[in-house]
Amino acid sequence: MFSSFAHSEEWLDDFAKRVKSKTSKQRVPGYLFALVEEGKPAKMVVSGKTASNGTAITPQTVFRLASVSKTFTSILMAKLVEENKLSWQTPVKQMTNEFSFDNAKNLQLAHVVGQSSGFSPNAYDNLIEANYPVKRVLSMLTALKPLCTPGECYTYQNTLFGVIEEYFEENNTSYGQQLENEVLRPLNMKGASVGRASLQASSSWAKPHVAIAKNKWRSVPVSEDYYRYSPAAGVNASGADMVKWVGALLGEKPNIIGPHIIDQVTQPRVKTKREMHRRLWKRYLKDAHYGLGWRVYDFDGHRLNYHGGWVKGYRAAVSFAPDQKVGYFMLMNAESNLINDFTADFWASYFEQYDEKQKLLSTAKP
Repeated sequence: MFSSFAHSEEWLDDFAKRVKSKTSKQRVPGYLFALVEEGKPAKMVVSGKTASNGTAITPQTVFRLASVSKTFTSILMAKLVEENKLSWQTPVKQMTNEFSFDNAKNLQLAHVVGQSSGFSPNAYDNLIEANYPVKRVLSMLTALKPLCTPGECYTYQNTLFGVIEEYFEENNTSYGQQLENEVLRPLNMKGASVGRASLQASSSWAKPHVAIAKNKWRSVPVSEDYYRYSPAAGVNASGADMVKWVGALLGEKPNIIGPHIIDQVTQPRVKTKREMHRRLWKRYLKDAHYGLGWRVYDFDGHRLNYHGGWVKGYRAAVSFAPDQKVGYFMLMNAESNLINDFTADFWASYFEQYDEKQKLLSTAKP
């Protein structure tokens, strides 16, 4: 399915054509993306198949979200904070009986979700991929010497999110169950789930693909590794589900995700200087921070909240401009770096036409 948009959205049609051209050239197996505006029907483009011998991707086809899961975790934890079950200042050593974290006594929940623990970036991701038991990896983390005081520097992690899973398990529940109760079910995200078994039980799901040569992809089995750190990378969702997710982030479901929660998790907390040098993005980024489970950008003078995801065979991206009440996401069943450029291209195109409209409106006023 390839949508054509109204003349007033020529910029979106042009963007969709650029996406089609570049993904066709790379022979990307499948993808979908959507423009979501508050209170309006989403505009979605869907292309490709679940696998070379699979079925056509539809808005109901489920993909892995990889680290876009962290945006769900931030909202879930913010809701639990709102319910006074936790505080952002809750010491991590109080969240789990098994791990003392004496090496980082000041480590708090906000430092985990806000990627400012001070531990070496991506600490022990190699052990996740080597399928080390979660408890063993967390034990090894407790022996690491932090690079800085928690809260003072940006140090992106996956393994540390195991603490959140441990917290739920020690309270006789699970991350998946809590996310279902607090977020997925209330938002009616029917295809969304947590875990590998849930992905593979979906009636339509996109198979993962890795590059074996230039513009050549091979389907591979779904890896369990990062699924064992569900709060970091364990969520699955379809395009239809993501429309509901982004809509909620734009304020469409204030009874489920209130504006104060969205404001809280998208407050800039630690600077992320390296983001300023990303290909294509560097033309537009004036400032870059990490909030709580969200990257917070100044994109050419506009506020933009964003997160990307990458696990074996999948790429994902979600973003929204809170002032314009507009969001964009893309899901892909291949490890193509095109997704990074597409997100920057989308927002550059959107803000260009938005600024032009604002200029015309201001000059038209008497």
